[in-house]
Amino acid sequence: MNTSESLADLVAAEDVLLFVNAAITATGQREFRSGDSGAMDQQLSLDFLHTYVRVNYRRVYAASLALDINDHNAARIVLALLESAGEASADERRVEGRLIAARLAMLPPQRVYRLFGAVRRAGINNRRTRAIMRDWLAARPDLGHDAVKYRSGVKTAARHVHLRCPPGAEPLPEVGAFLFRPGKLPRYAHPLLDAWRRAHYEQGAVAELPFTVAEGFAARHGMKRAVFLERAAPRMTRLERLRTQEQRAVEGLGPDADLAVMPLTRLALYVLALPFERRVARRAELTGALRTAARRAAGEHAGSWGRVHAVLDDSFSSSGSGQKRRRPLAVALACHYLLEALAAPGAYRGLWTSGRDDALLVRPWGPTPLGMRILDALEPGPGGGEPDGSGDGEQDGPVGAGPGGTEPGGTEPDGPRSTAPDRLVIVSDGWDNAPAGLAGEVLRVWRQRLDPGRRTAVVHLNPVYDAGGFDVRRLTTGVPTAGIRDAEDLPALVEIARFAEGRTGTAELYAYLDRRVARFTGEGDGS
Repeated sequence: MNTSESLADLVAAEDVLLFVNAAITATGQREFRSGDSGAMDQQLSLDFLHTYVRVNYRRVYAASLALDINDHNAARIVLALLESAGEASADERRVEGRLIAARLAMLPPQRVYRLFGAVRRAGINNRRTRAIMRDWLAARPDLGHDAVKYRSGVKTAARHVHLRCPPGAEPLPEVGAFLFRPGKLPRYAHPLLDAWRRAHYEQGAVAELPFTVAEGFAARHGMKRAVFLERAAPRMTRLERLRTQEQRAVEGLGPDADLAVMPLTRLALYVLALPFERRVARRAELTGALRTAARRAAGEHAGSWGRVHAVLDDSFSSSGSGQKRRRPLAVALACHYLLEALAAPGAYRGLWTSGRDDALLVRPWGPTPLGMRILDALEPGPGGGEPDGSGDGEQDGPVGAGPGGTEPGGTEPDGPRSTAPDRLVIVSDGWDNAPAGLAGEVLRVWRQRLDPGRRTAVVHLNPVYDAGGFDVRRLTTGVPTAGIRDAEDLPALVEIARFAEGRTGTAELYAYLDRRVARFTGEGDGS
């Protein structure tokens, strides 16, 4: 391969990874450093990236639906693919159709209905689009439930695809009458449709409705909030129940949230919302729940990563924005427990930028001395005599080296490299400022002078999108950086981040994407 082809491959790989990072982290909302215009900046930045990648790398653009991108960007990709179907070949349209169907099945229904509204406003009304929408509507478990809970969305979608309600195809005739001829039928056979009718004048029918719909009727009838929540609990979705329990538990107004069913990142957000005294009082419960959720997220990868050191950002910027309160810190906290589960038993060490060694009590505070903490993580000194820093205030035994400069097994170390990690994971927004630029210089010298053989794998995970740079902020060119939104995606993101090191070409990247697409659409085992 000549130099120009190699350069073209490198540029293509960088473009693809730049877009993937943006699609994972950017949600069109303000970030800590973006100011009042941050949301608009993000929207403009995303508009450019989506158009650029769709036009130049359509195959990759569609394949992104099979990656761990967020729902906001997944919906944008689906809309753009449907709107530009004329630019794709027949084979590309077939693959895109399968990817779109698989992704729509994963998206929350309210987001899909908003997407269908955008499809209608954009005037996309070809047979392929209508077929995709009909198939999704046909797969809904209860269209009557959707008609009550997402009435305007179902109405828009049904009108756009010319959804027919032939006699005998229950409950479609009633749904059609409910949406387009309200008040014509004196009662409905479908229980939810009839409960909606009765809820206008009968308080007892309110508890039969979906929670978000029942809230409006409860306010209309003047029902007390506590009474309403007790009656509505059986009909809440899992996320609605979690949100309600979290709010009441944080405010000290009701029973605690069910920690056993919370996803890891959401559990971290819940923990950070609690006052310090409640975290201390519930230390065993919260720590146990975080570790259980982390083991669940680690799955088959648990214990397989060897010695893992992590540098975790709890500086003031980790407080996030008004729209993403404490999100960066929650991601770091969740990653802390997940990395502990991924590391070999007793071989994890977490270092917070603030110097704290109790992860349960972290809070956004101070500058971001990433360089100093990376030095601590890479060069802990002979025997690694620093505190464990496993982060819950309970010492479970040595995680680095043992007392007196010995390894956990009691063997004498052979120098600083004896305690160097197999993996170093940095979770930070990348704004290294104490002193500025030290982190990048430390990593550059480490890679070039002290570890040219790459015995320590280093990866930077960034939960914050930088609209001005069209990417997440990087520490140095020699260390791969991946965007992250949920800690649960960490193993997959570390895998894709290796393509940013420049040691693999576009062929390997495309092969990886093809495997993910095959696994996502059910056409292969992804191996």
